[in-house]
Amino acid sequence: MQPFDRPPVAQWGPALRRWWGRRRLKDPHFRFLWDTAPPDEWVSLDCETTGLDRQRDEIVAIGAVRIRGNRVMTSERLELLVQPALRKPSADSVRIHQLREQDLAQGLPAEDAVRQLLHFIGPRTLVGYYLEFDVAMLNRVVQPLLGTPLPQPQIEVSAMYYDHVNRQRPPEQRHGYTDLRFATLMGDLELPQRPAHDAVSDAVMAALAFVKLRAIA
Repeated sequence: MQPFDRPPVAQWGPALRRWWGRRRLKDPHFRFLWDTAPPDEWVSLDCETTGLDRQRDEIVAIGAVRIRGNRVMTSERLELLVQPALRKPSADSVRIHQLREQDLAQGLPAEDAVRQLLHFIGPRTLVGYYLEFDVAMLNRVVQPLLGTPLPQPQIEVSAMYYDHVNRQRPPEQRHGYTDLRFATLMGDLELPQRPAHDAVSDAVMAALAFVKLRAIA
């Protein structure tokens, strides 16, 4: 390494990442996102969208619920409809989440919804099922607003489940095919299933899976 080279931000320690994020922050109002998170608290997150194109599609619903210790705090949840600015929900997406253009007419502008979400999350670690997609969609709004993508650490429930399944297998069968479908995951963990593709329901189910997987790890 050359004298003035530095490792990628992802490899920095938490304190240095907090310093860097606050330094790049456009709006000082959001400095709380880099505070120390409350102990044993997380936020489970899910988004519904107009489609699956990360560059062109838009968010139409956001669901989030807090987790405290081994409890899913369903009384501390956030449920927002979002009015897409440019792209209508595709027919395929409407069949999945049942949100039509007229259903979203009174939805919030994306930036207003994201502001509410950021206050709800605070510095807590995010939890979700295929969370990478939801975070990528949110970051299209968050990046211009903050000057930085979402700073919270992220935990992928399907990866936790994959590790759990592999721990049950004999060594010679590990890392083979694992069915990571949400219904399979929930059924195998013997957890109640809500109607899928509703943002809050999906967030609650991911939270239940996270709590169970932590308990049996």
